[in-house]
Amino acid sequence: MLSTQAIKLLSIWTILTPLIGAGIAGFLGKVIGRRATQLMTILGVLIAFIFSLILFDVIVINHSKALTFQIFNWVHSGSYQFNISLLVDHLSACMIVVVTFVSLLVHIYSIGYMAHDKSDQRFFCYMSAFTFAMLCLVLANNFLLLFFGWEGVGLVSYLLIGYWFHKESAVVGSLKAFIVNRVGDMGFILGIAAILSYYGSLNYQTVFQQTPHLLHQTITIIPGWHWSVISMIAILLFIGAMGKSAQMPLHVWLPESMEGPTPISALIHAATMVTAGVYMIARMSPIFEFSTTALSMVIILGATTCLFCGLLGLFAFDLKRVIAYSTLSQLGYMMVGVGSSAYAAGMFHLFTHAFFKALLFLAAGSVIIAMHEEQDMRKMGGLARYLPVTYICFLIGGLALAAIPPFSGFYSKDAIIEAAHLSTIPGSSYAYICVLLGAFVTAAYTFRAFFMTFHGKSRIAPELKGNVHESPLVVTVPLVLLAIASIIAGFMLVRWILYTPSQTALLGNSLFILPVHNVLKEMAQNYHGVVNMTIHGLETLPFGLAVLGIIVAWLTTMKIPQLAEGFKHRLPWLYAIFVHKYGFDEFNQIVFVRWSRALGNFLFKGIDMLFIDKLFVNGSGRVVATLSRVLRVIQSGYIYQYVFIMFIGVLVLLVWRLIT
Repeated sequence: MLSTQAIKLLSIWTILTPLIGAGIAGFLGKVIGRRATQLMTILGVLIAFIFSLILFDVIVINHSKALTFQIFNWVHSGSYQFNISLLVDHLSACMIVVVTFVSLLVHIYSIGYMAHDKSDQRFFCYMSAFTFAMLCLVLANNFLLLFFGWEGVGLVSYLLIGYWFHKESAVVGSLKAFIVNRVGDMGFILGIAAILSYYGSLNYQTVFQQTPHLLHQTITIIPGWHWSVISMIAILLFIGAMGKSAQMPLHVWLPESMEGPTPISALIHAATMVTAGVYMIARMSPIFEFSTTALSMVIILGATTCLFCGLLGLFAFDLKRVIAYSTLSQLGYMMVGVGSSAYAAGMFHLFTHAFFKALLFLAAGSVIIAMHEEQDMRKMGGLARYLPVTYICFLIGGLALAAIPPFSGFYSKDAIIEAAHLSTIPGSSYAYICVLLGAFVTAAYTFRAFFMTFHGKSRIAPELKGNVHESPLVVTVPLVLLAIASIIAGFMLVRWILYTPSQTALLGNSLFILPVHNVLKEMAQNYHGVVNMTIHGLETLPFGLAVLGIIVAWLTTMKIPQLAEGFKHRLPWLYAIFVHKYGFDEFNQIVFVRWSRALGNFLFKGIDMLFIDKLFVNGSGRVVATLSRVLRVIQSGYIYQYVFIMFIGVLVLLVWRLIT
């Protein structure tokens, strides 16, 4: 067993090694060259992964208690202390293993994907910095470091999405992601400010211990309306999660993030930035559990995102965007899990999703490499015979995403659906219907993309056919490793994470659930082993809907493509709604973008140029110039004129004195 000091050093170096790699790549990349840069950044993440495995063994396998470490005191002001400190418990130990593992594979994969970019040192620098920020977020022991990591992943994601800054779409996509996340972060920072105001501390343990004492504390935001302080804080924190985890209506940035290189799509969408909101809610379970209002908001918006963003994947033809819409849908599933108070189920889906979603994105990147940057599925077809490894890996990822047993997505998604069914949180019935329908929609858009890309008649441009071939080993090896994880992770973890007593469970005592909300305890009574769960899964409604979705995808893409065209012509108004993505982009463009530009133009032309420049800046100059011309006239050099002016001045003073 490692000493506390050794665990502290391991935790610190787990965070610092990616940062050191990013620093070397950023400051010395041009000097040491691209190969050395790639090696140093990969080495940094590899060391972080090894250290995370050691921490996982100490904390989770050996059931060590949660450990906190203060690194240094940042600010001490009056009674407030702001410390940089870490928390290593079951939840953070599991999360850092997933983050570093996926990041390591994405770094290795990027060597092959970015081979055409001869100056990719900046790219590897950003990826390692992104990993560093995410590890800060996960290992934080207070809201200060959490916010640092939260904003860090937001900033670096802006740089990564806009990496190809010569493309206007990449610049627009990165700016959109940055701005929408700032909207959510406004709520997040207000929530942190409220915590500091009411709790007097930003330390997790202090806040969690004091929360039950604030149950009857209220605040008046609107005269006559009294809000629970805990509900207000939880909702503000969830607004931050809505931005990071792309919940409607703050989901619009995530499809635009596809403009970045494919490895970035995998890194952002698999286990890092977009899952930060889910992780944060699970970490804040001691706050959310005391606010049914906040949990209801989480479960309703999560269910809405799950179903309605998934539907958009049925109408997209860009391969990466289809997978992006699937990310939105799966994030909705995770939110339904944590909103049902089944926090372990939400985190379980986060873990399994990390593997199969990274697999799907990297497999899509392999297709894009083979197709020479082509992403339109209408220009693909029949790629299975050209890309056999990519084909099998994409199929495994698709089966896991569609929750087909025994692939990993089945176990986590089935648990979330059952939790929504058993939950008594207001809105849970609506959520149950949405996640059930989501099972059909997920399978339909996943296998629509699969069939259009790998099966059917080849639609590849004639000049490309002779150049389409399987990707190199540096690309396919990460795919195979992720495919293995996508197969085995579910049945290996399901009992350990969901149905084991909290003392020995994968997530230990790091989650807090009130007895009245504990749906997982009720579900555990019907759990009779992973084999029985797998066999029983073949008889459930979600499985039947998933199979129906695969059949519909096969019919509409392979056998009767006229069905899709018929929908377009018979219901053009409904088709237009889906194609225009429910009008969110148009609404934002009209209400926010145009209004902001109009306000900016008014402030620039009406206030700055006309009022400030012409009246104050130029006006003051003109006043001085006019006064100078007048004074120059009376500066004649004649003594009698000066005496006369003095006489008039004295006379005026005497008259004024007599009057007053």
